[in-house]
Parts: sequence; C-alpha cells; structure tokens
Amino acid sequence: MLFRQVINEDLGCASYLVGDIDSGQAAVVDPQWDIAPYLEAAGGRGMRITHIIETHTHADHVSGRGRLHEATGATMHVSPLADAQFPHEPLTDGVVIDLGTVRLEAMHLPGHRPEHTGLLLIDASRGADPWAVLTGDSLFVGDIGRPDLAVDAGAGARDQFTSIQRLMELPDWVEVYPGHIGGSLCGSAEISAKTSSTIGYERAHSALTRSDDVRAFTAELISRLAVKPPDLDRVVGMNSGPLVTPGAPAPALDGEEFLRRAQAGGVVIDGRSSAAFAAAHVPGSLSVPSAGSGFATRAALVAGRDDPLLLVGSDEAQARDMGERLAAVGRRDIIGVLAGGFSSYLDEGLPTAAIERIRATDLPPRLQADPSIVVVDVRDHAEFSACHLPGSINQPYWAFRDGPDATIPRGRPVAVICAAGRRAALAASVLAREGFGPVIHVDNGGVDTVAAMGMPVEGATG
Repeated sequence: MLFRQVINEDLGCASYLVGDIDSGQAAVVDPQWDIAPYLEAAGGRGMRITHIIETHTHADHVSGRGRLHEATGATMHVSPLADAQFPHEPLTDGVVIDLGTVRLEAMHLPGHRPEHTGLLLIDASRGADPWAVLTGDSLFVGDIGRPDLAVDAGAGARDQFTSIQRLMELPDWVEVYPGHIGGSLCGSAEISAKTSSTIGYERAHSALTRSDDVRAFTAELISRLAVKPPDLDRVVGMNSGPLVTPGAPAPALDGEEFLRRAQAGGVVIDGRSSAAFAAAHVPGSLSVPSAGSGFATRAALVAGRDDPLLLVGSDEAQARDMGERLAAVGRRDIIGVLAGGFSSYLDEGLPTAAIERIRATDLPPRLQADPSIVVVDVRDHAEFSACHLPGSINQPYWAFRDGPDATIPRGRPVAVICAAGRRAALAASVLAREGFGPVIHVDNGGVDTVAAMGMPVEGATG
C-alpha cells in the first residue's frame, strides 16, 4: 500500500495520495494547487493516478483538481450535494472506490459543508477493518471544522455534532488524518500543528468529541469562530465550477514600468523580510513577508478582492513563488512581477519609501519620550480584550481591507503592534500607504513583551 500525506505549509492544508502498489492504481484526496508532489510520488512507484476525490467544496484554497485531471485523466469524485459543474462520479455515503486490495469507503459527515464526506481507508491484504479515516474538515487534531462557511453557523454546528458522534463510533485504533492543520482558517486557534491522531486520542483529549449535549457543543463551536477565509465566495465558485487550470504567467517588468503600473492603481505586495521592507520599498507597497506560513491568506485578507496585484521579491524567483501561492487562494489578477528583484529597482535609481522599525523592548521608553504617539494594536479582538496597552486602538490587521479605522488620528506618530511583529508589519504598511504617520512598526515582540517589562496593561489578565 502507498500512503502519502502532502502538507501545504502556507495554507495549513493536508492532502493525500493513496494507492495499491500491486494494482498500480492510486487516488488523490483533496489535491492542492501544486500537483507535483502527487505526480512525483506516484511516478516514482510506477503507479497511475486513476481517481481524484474531493471531501467537499473548499472555501480557503483553489483545488488542483483541474491541473491533475489534465495531467492524468483520472476520474473525479465529489458528493452530489456539492452541485459540482464538472464531470464527476457521485460520492454518496457508503460508496467504495476500489483501487485493488486498497479501498476507500465514503462516509457522509455534514457540518463544515452539507456535502462534506470523509473516507475510511481499508487495506484488504491485512484485514477488513478500516485502519484510518481521512476526516477532511470534520475532525481536526484538537479541533473541529468551523460550521459557518456554507450554512447558518447553528445549523452547521448541529450537523457537526452528529458527524463527530458518528466518527467517535469508530474503534480507538483508527488513525485520523485531517484536511487541515494549525494555521488554517477552516478551524480555530485550537487546531493543532500535528498532522495526525487517532480516534481514541481525540475522544480522550477533546471536550467537543465527548460532548453529548448538542446545545453546549453548538455554543462552544460557534464561540471559536474567527475571521473567514478571504474571498471565500470566489474560491467556492472556482472549486464548484468548470475545471480551473493555470493562466499565463505574469510579465516580468522593469522598475520603471513596475512603478508606473503601481501608480496607476496596482497594489504592490512585497514578500521580502519586514526588515528589508522597512529600510526601502516601492512607495505604497504592502509588506507581506513570504517566508514561513500564511503568506497567501494574509495578502488576500488585506488586498482588495478586485485589486490588480504587482509582486516584489528579493529576486524574481521569490516573486514567482508568491504568485503561485496567491493563485492557490484564487488570486489570478497578477499584472506583473518585478524583474530581477528589488535590487534591480534600486539600480534604476527609482523612488523608494521607508518605515521606522523598532524592537518591542524599545517601545516603552519611546512612548514615555513622546506622549503624542498613538498605539494601534492589530491583533484579533479576543487577544486585545485579554490584554492591551491603555489607550491603544484595536483594529485587527485583516480589517484593514476596508480601510483604517476612523478612530486612528492623522498627523500623529502611529506605533503598530501585535504579538510578534508579523501582523504589525502588514498593518503598518497599509497605514503608510494611506498617508498616516509617521508610522512605526513594532517588531521582535509585541504586547506581551512590553507587559513583561512592567508596562501597565488592561484587560482580563491586566
């Protein structure tokens, strides 16, 4: 048997390649936009990808189903409740996809979406019992999928209650392989970065899996809801409509043409480090460092849904990678990448802008020396409520898509802070783009850092 878990670290998505080595047949479950890992893993074993299975219509990323079908001709499967507008076989409860001695049995698990379907994995060469379940966005490690992306949150939560109870009827030894890990907006802050678990462990260590009270379950699940994935209606439309394949690559632009397009309305996403951005950047750029995870989601949460995008990296290859990651969240409106990277722009002697950047430990003396500084806290509301600096203004970074909060004054210095500096980098660049400031990006720490220094804080723990 062949079993491979493929993780997209940027989006916190998990997908799977399952196959029978003897028959040479394989299936891909919930394919990500980049299909190379599946083709390489199957090809290295001399296997054919014959089936493509979607547990549900994804709202947070664009499926690679179209690219994979184009490359393999594999049969596609999805629940009839998804109302999919592409050729497919209906994936109804109890349907078995036979790969040889390896079988995948559909298990309807509504709640995250009405069509949501998990898959029991059975290796008949070892026994008739399922050894694992691909839970999609029903059960995560330490969490349960959010219920509000397709239906009313209450109705979705009640369906999740029934689905989780059904999963908990499986034997303790059954391994759990979820559709997302920590960092995904399809779960809550409770979702673990761990990539697998077992039914027994989740039953023993997750209060929601043990709940026998649908009202308490529903209330708790809804209380965990945070910001929704960006542009979810567009992403859902792309995933339920005709097959999506890559468009033409964005043109590489010299600095002068890049700046002209930016001044004509293009939104510049700069993926370099926040330190490099603070030192010098194309005027009006947004700072969204591409290192680590969450780049595409953060960029899409802040850039207007219809804004044409221009991409800057340390080199052109970084900008191209940013474009692929943005395509995975439905952003296909990239009108150019900076040829040669930012150093080429500097070589052309074109105008730049800068943002002051300080360490969190330097903020208290700075505020003492200049009482006119306004502190803008760009963490989520729950984080702010728990602990914040007195007099600070709270606007989560993802709310800046609709413009800076009206309570943020113009003409005064603005210090932008979060928990570690990453979200503050993005929000600080938005404020600078909108003419606020001078803007100060508080980096290398955040509110907890200054609280630990003895600076007064307010909130539930203040």
